[in-house]
Amino acid sequence: METSSTRMTTKKKRTTKRTSSVFLESPRHPIPSLNHPIARGMSRFAMLVCMLATARVPGTAAGDEKQNSLHAHDFVIFADVYTERSFALLSARVRVRRSDERKFRWEAISDTRGELGVRVKQGAEYELTIEARGFKAQTRKIDARAGNREELTIQMEPSTGGKP
Repeated sequence: METSSTRMTTKKKRTTKRTSSVFLESPRHPIPSLNHPIARGMSRFAMLVCMLATARVPGTAAGDEKQNSLHAHDFVIFADVYTERSFALLSARVRVRRSDERKFRWEAISDTRGELGVRVKQGAEYELTIEARGFKAQTRKIDARAGNREELTIQMEPSTGGKP
């Protein structure tokens, strides 16, 4: 009598070896080739940008840019703010108002080099108030009726008493 035995057989998975060489394959690159539809659209866009960048605005002559500017009649106040030891003073606050007004209309804060700039309307007298923590406030008068800019160098004096 024959006994039937169940036999478990496992099949090995066949793996195929790659036959092509790495040198013969074309590498994938994130930039598509020039005949790709996306690249063609990008090149058209780049050409349009280049043409528009070099185009002139109609109705303007070579020296008319200053006359057409929105800020042609503005007066610019530049200030360099320093400590008593001639170090640049960061975060000095300058507030500007017309001499005949009480309300301050313009404000600027000095940067890490102690520099700041304020653009005001030309043709009036202005009053600047410079304030910084630990220093006495200073006031300066600016005449904006002649010229178009004023450059100031301000040396702040430390305040007496209290925290700096």
